[in-house]
Amino acid sequence: MGRLLEFTTDDGAVVVVESTEPGTGTRLVGRGDGGPAAQASATFEGALDGVRAAAHSALRVFRDGALRPDSVQLEFGVKLTAEAGAVIAKGAAEGQLVVRLGWTSGAAEPEPAPRS
Repeated sequence: MGRLLEFTTDDGAVVVVESTEPGTGTRLVGRGDGGPAAQASATFEGALDGVRAAAHSALRVFRDGALRPDSVQLEFGVKLTAEAGAVIAKGAAEGQLVVRLGWTSGAAEPEPAPRS
């Protein structure tokens, strides 16, 4: 098992997640079964702020462009670290961002991208 990180939510609940990354800027706390967990320096919501900002930016790019899809689905692989909070994790490929765009059958065709 990897290193355990303990995050506290804004309303005081404790969320324990597994991380394979050793972290600095943490302090060890008991897990109840005698094993140590690292106390993260940010709240759970605070750790996810960067991922939320990335999702918002990606949605803006895909919704405001020439494609104008009826639906946009984003899938991020997220890794939680004690020091950096949440980071977009590297997946089996070189990055971890899956984008699905959808159009209803009656929607206008997207305009082709200009060729350079």
